[in-house]
Amino acid sequence: MWFLPVMGVGAIGVMVGMVCLVSQRKSLFGSLLSMEIFTLGVYIMIFSLVYSQSWLSSVCLIFLTFGVCEAALGLSVLVSLIRSVGSDYVGGLVLGHF
Repeated sequence: MWFLPVMGVGAIGVMVGMVCLVSQRKSLFGSLLSMEIFTLGVYIMIFSLVYSQSWLSSVCLIFLTFGVCEAALGLSVLVSLIRSVGSDYVGGLVLGHF
C-alpha cells in the first residue's frame, strides 16, 4: 500500500504541470518546462503502478524514451526559434517570419 502516496505525488505533479502549462502564454521555454513536469508526474504514476503490480518494467523505459524524445524535439524547436527570431517569446512572432 506504499504506492498510494507515490501515486498522489505523481498526481500532484501532473496537476502542477497542467496549471503551469495553462498559465504560460509568453515563453516557449516555460511551456517546455511545464510539459516536462507533466511528463515526470505521469512517469512517477506509471512507475508506482508497475512496481506495485509486479508488471513488466520495460513499460517505464518505453515511456521514459518517449519523454526524452519529446524534450529533444522541443529543445530543437526552441533553439531554432531563438536563432531565427532572437527570443523565445511567442507573442513576438510574425507568421511569415519563422
